[in-house]
Amino acid sequence: MATPANDDYRVRAASTATFGRVLLSARDQHLVIDGPARNGCPGEALGPAEAFLGGVAACAVELVEVLARQDGVPLSGVEAELTAAIDRDHKVRSDVTVFSTAALRFTLRGVGDDQAAALVEAFKSR
Repeated sequence: MATPANDDYRVRAASTATFGRVLLSARDQHLVIDGPARNGCPGEALGPAEAFLGGVAACAVELVEVLARQDGVPLSGVEAELTAAIDRDHKVRSDVTVFSTAALRFTLRGVGDDQAAALVEAFKSR
């Protein structure tokens, strides 16, 4: 089977019987997302910002693994920690809420410093 020229993705988000609780679905997978308690939402499950950042961090881990495999680098594990903040007193934009800061930190196992640095640079150039 040929690989398609483009990747298409579809997710669905639907309200539930609990105010501020959302059911997020992709294919046959489902995840509960809660709005923050400060908005009167449950605030128990992952929040929308955490789900967004988690998707970015998961993409980073997967891509570093792919790059290592392509280059024959003996990577035995990857962790990515993405931290971000919204400074509501100093908004970046007045029309939407955006992260004021974000930092991505990798931990790579099974490789030396030079190989780790090369993988991170390859990731950054993608």
